[in-house]
Amino acid sequence: MADDSAASHRRDPIKSSVGNVAAQRRRQNAVTVGKERRESLVRAKRLCRVGPSADGDVPVEGNDMITDEEEFLLEAQTSSAVEDLKSTVAYQGKGAMQKRVNALRELRRLLSKSEFPPIEAALKAGAIPLLVQCLSFGSQDEQLLEAAWCLTNIAAGKPEETKALLPALPLLIAHLGEKSSLPVAEQCAWALGNVAGEGEELRNVLLSQGALPPLARMMLPNKGSTVRTAAWALSNLIKGPDPKAATELIRVDGVLDAILRHLRKSDEELATEVAWVVVYLSALSNFATGVLVKTDVLHLLVERLATSNSLQLLIPVLRSLGNLVAGDSHTTSTILVPGLEITDGVIKVLVKCLKSEHRVLKKEASWVLSNIAAGSVEHKQLIYSSEAVPLLLHLLSTAPFDIRKEVAYVLGNLCVAPTGGDGKPNLIQEHLVSLVQRGCLSGFIDLVRSADVEAARLGLQFMELVDMGEFTYAAHLFSLLLI
Repeated sequence: MADDSAASHRRDPIKSSVGNVAAQRRRQNAVTVGKERRESLVRAKRLCRVGPSADGDVPVEGNDMITDEEEFLLEAQTSSAVEDLKSTVAYQGKGAMQKRVNALRELRRLLSKSEFPPIEAALKAGAIPLLVQCLSFGSQDEQLLEAAWCLTNIAAGKPEETKALLPALPLLIAHLGEKSSLPVAEQCAWALGNVAGEGEELRNVLLSQGALPPLARMMLPNKGSTVRTAAWALSNLIKGPDPKAATELIRVDGVLDAILRHLRKSDEELATEVAWVVVYLSALSNFATGVLVKTDVLHLLVERLATSNSLQLLIPVLRSLGNLVAGDSHTTSTILVPGLEITDGVIKVLVKCLKSEHRVLKKEASWVLSNIAAGSVEHKQLIYSSEAVPLLLHLLSTAPFDIRKEVAYVLGNLCVAPTGGDGKPNLIQEHLVSLVQRGCLSGFIDLVRSADVEAARLGLQFMELVDMGEFTYAAHLFSLLLI
């Protein structure tokens, strides 16, 4: 079977040597995006302080800092709560079920009390086998919910603490089924999302145990909280680097329609989680990308970018848009046809992001534009004649380094047509002359001087273009600035 990774297709920027480096960036973006999610206040693992129905009895306090004495007391209380749970699990007399529920509730309360819950104390006291036993089929929903909630917060801990949930995974997955109540299924999905957020090893375990199909089916209804949790868990589960999970997800009956429906009609919080699913689908799977571009997903992404001011939503929506236009040239030419309203809309929302106060949006917008600019001459002209160019020139001289490097890709790609048979770039003289006259040289020279190898090579290649264009004055200026 051929590699389905969407990262294997990327259009060449200025020269093939730069293209070989840039071709890996979309895949790297997908694999390392967990860090950017933390930067955008979206955690890969989430502590459950209030239950799925927002009816929990644990107050979320403004200050989660606790003293050493309070921490010691919390750990002692947790060890005692596990011992109480052990006793109630063994008890078979009158009121046994309510005693178990009360013991579970107390343990859950302790595991939800602080931003840094006493997970280690719970594990040392033997909580996992007891919680697994409390998840057994035939138990009442209240018991299942409390047990799953405890496991959710344990899974939000350190890597070794998350791995302690391995014995519980089959039952957590089983309770995602249609026979479970929505609160129980959602809480189990939350726990599994935390496990998947830990890393590739545990994602593979979950996939091998069949977690993906029932999570995917939870996205189908119009039940906001449940869909939101399922989408978040799925985005953790398919984030790669293997593209198989992303391909499997898009093939589940009803998932594509659900994604489009939620992007079109849902509130921003739900749309944000669904957009992250689209990020990983379009970043990792050629098959999923091919399916997505045949729908109106591009229109929906552009509409969200145009109307929303939520950074949490704009980041995954912009990344999704970038992944779709960073495909092979045929796909890009199919979805971005110059002269169509949607194509003009894409450029407008990218200009909006370039003007944003948020650096992540500026960087992402520049990345998207660099891929559009690496396409046909018509695509280059589309950007060149837009409001984007003066903004890009300003960013090249004033923005942080990572943004300036992305901007340099855009401006460089605007100056070369697709390469001929000899592999040499064909200059677009009008664009090159204009950009040099408008002062872009100093920005590229700064890149040449940088310690970043890719950026330095990019700057040198632009200077080669200047030399090819026979800019005597510009070349002389370049030599003087390098002295």
